[in-house]
Amino acid sequence: MSFLSWAPAGAPPLAAPADDGPGNPWFSWQYVQDNSDIILDKLGFHVGITIETVIIALLVALPLAVLAYWIKPLTGPILALSGVLYTIPSLALLALLAPLLGATSRVPVLIALVLYALLIVIRNALTGLTQVPDEVRDAAAGMGYGRYGRLWRVELPLALPGIVTGLRLATVSTVALVTIGSIIGNGGLGDLILGGFANNFYKAEILTGTVLCVALALILDLALAGFGRLLTPWSRRRAS
Repeated sequence: MSFLSWAPAGAPPLAAPADDGPGNPWFSWQYVQDNSDIILDKLGFHVGITIETVIIALLVALPLAVLAYWIKPLTGPILALSGVLYTIPSLALLALLAPLLGATSRVPVLIALVLYALLIVIRNALTGLTQVPDEVRDAAAGMGYGRYGRLWRVELPLALPGIVTGLRLATVSTVALVTIGSIIGNGGLGDLILGGFANNFYKAEILTGTVLCVALALILDLALAGFGRLLTPWSRRRAS
């Protein structure tokens, strides 16, 4: 069976035109109105799993970045391992995880997304930490800060721009990668895109999923950019 003949689990049959004529437009407000509940459900799933992925990736990646920052010989292995995980094809990774964790569960998708986000967050957090000026670290040590105090009060705050950049990149890439989960019926807006292919190339369904996916990535990126500016007011003053 071709993947084009497959429809996401739970997706209702749509009255898609069988031709490429005027009855199959790229945008159809009627389609949006008739399927608003499904669209909102898929959008909510997409937003939820994206936020969950980024939070878990941050909780795992930040300690690894600090470990690599403190113990230089571990930098190479940590980056290499996360890099290897990042290069695994997404379809192959889902094929490995789905039989173990449930072929229709969201857990394999979540694990795959977290693994892909790790390299981005680790690399940017480590870059932010290594860019803290030596004189700042020396001044903090002279003020009596130990390793942990210096990390929490000096180094991590100064590394925030790099960490936020990593979170922005990981968020945007995660929004795109969530759609791969449509192969097992847990792809959020990707279910609409793949479902459109399965429904006689239903253009309105494909475009709706695509536009919402792009819009979601832009909105989350702008939100994180604004949040980063709020957390680092000193960077705004330095830029001005």
